[in-house]
Amino acid sequence: MSSPVTDRYPIAFQLYPYHKSPDQTAAAPVQHPVVIVGGGPIGLAAALDLGRQGVPVVLLDDHEGAGLGSRALCFAKRTLEICDRLGAAGPMLEKGVRWNVGKVFHDDRLLYEFNLLPEDGHAHPAFINLQQPWFEKFLHDAIARAQAEGAPIELRGRNRVDAITAAADHVTLSVMTPDGPYQLQADWLIACDGARSPLRGMLGLEFNGRVFEDNFLIADVRMKADFPTERWFWFEPHFKSGDSALLHKQPDDIWRIDFQLGWNIDRAKELEPANIRARVDAMLGPDVAYELDWCSIYTFQCRRMDRFRHGRVLFAGDSAHQVSPFGARGANSGIQDVDNLAWKLKLVIDGTAPEALLDSYDAERVYGAEENILNSTRATDFITPKSAVSKLFRNAVLDLAETLPFARSLVNSGRLSLPCTYDGSALNGPDDAMMPARSRPGSPCPDAALGEAWLLHQFSAGFTLLTLDAEAPETLTAHGLQVPRLALSAKDNAALRARYLGDATSAVYLIRPDQHVAARWPTYDETQVRAALARALALE
Repeated sequence: MSSPVTDRYPIAFQLYPYHKSPDQTAAAPVQHPVVIVGGGPIGLAAALDLGRQGVPVVLLDDHEGAGLGSRALCFAKRTLEICDRLGAAGPMLEKGVRWNVGKVFHDDRLLYEFNLLPEDGHAHPAFINLQQPWFEKFLHDAIARAQAEGAPIELRGRNRVDAITAAADHVTLSVMTPDGPYQLQADWLIACDGARSPLRGMLGLEFNGRVFEDNFLIADVRMKADFPTERWFWFEPHFKSGDSALLHKQPDDIWRIDFQLGWNIDRAKELEPANIRARVDAMLGPDVAYELDWCSIYTFQCRRMDRFRHGRVLFAGDSAHQVSPFGARGANSGIQDVDNLAWKLKLVIDGTAPEALLDSYDAERVYGAEENILNSTRATDFITPKSAVSKLFRNAVLDLAETLPFARSLVNSGRLSLPCTYDGSALNGPDDAMMPARSRPGSPCPDAALGEAWLLHQFSAGFTLLTLDAEAPETLTAHGLQVPRLALSAKDNAALRARYLGDATSAVYLIRPDQHVAARWPTYDETQVRAALARALALE
């Protein structure tokens, strides 16, 4: 028999303190449209996205807020665009450390540097560095603002799910609280309960993949330093603090340092402050004053579930897929899961789309997870070669990269997170080869400056018909939806021409609610647009 939830763990912010819910004394389990399990960044984002769309949602977490330690740190441009749509990006950008440039070293030599966002005309930087507790706090603050405006979101801390029973049309959850157990039901359950996912275990679902035999030490240190705001990565660093090392800046004078330790280590010994300091001193030099803020040793795995949808249970974030930290693909891909799922679930709940639309969540995000796992695995194999021959090849590539630009594409210190383009998705409609590949169907819409405004800010919350120097009705009514037109001209906007027209003189784009391209044509044809909308709703 489960015991009441009395344990607490150290938290950075108390976001959702325990309060007794009327559900706990109801005569029968209360049924909710959506229940989310897990109050980390993915669960909070899912609750915020659904609640802003008017979908009633209850979030359960076995703690009361954001845990200590920076954990996720690098949040990519696409994540910021999604958080901007959710009304949460402003404080993140204000608090976070913005960066676009990285440098790669071998021993004591700078091999090359790279710019992740070399072109102008984007509202957001390539990345910000922001500790995960702050990211969660800003999502929670946005939830509080949405609640004040009437969004039907309820957060329940210290509500631990101990069992679930899945039926054809609902899920029953057994929940333990400080006041004892109760049950509730959900039409739809979203599992955002992390890489160890108790829900996944309760359903007996597998989590297959590869375990990497290496250990990495994270040392977050507080110091005043004049290092530039860049990502610095060393292969075989000259300061001998590890087989590889990483340095980049966080807010509040905190710097993230990662050291590769190898596989056969004494973890307790490595975590002794004196030993951590010895590694940091060797890297920074004896004259740099600092304090250890948070330290941890981690190993990692690249794994995923075979399917992310299991009837009325939908998995998102680390509960569905797990990657190495190289490339910052963990939290960023989880936020993209939410971005893909929320609008589809909303339309299914409203009866506008069939449940088959949720199968496209599974298909598109499994595709995204496979892409992330491939990139993450390649990065890990390059950073941690497992044989003398592999290391010889790796170091030969590094030597070439110092002077030969072509070799730099072979260097892999972590292919940094990029949004997934859903090539081959069943939801994709017609394409036009005259237009740029970067905005083909399935791709996220690239931003562009519109005077003092930004393109992505102009899209509606639902589907949008974007026309560039093309005629179309102001609103299309089809399949139970009102699709507004966004009419723009690219004649005096080089960014719009380059990103959306290419060699075409005009264009019509059907944009999904997650700001991915559904279809595009050179001119408006209502029959074709209606068909593409039906396809994007899984009605065909």
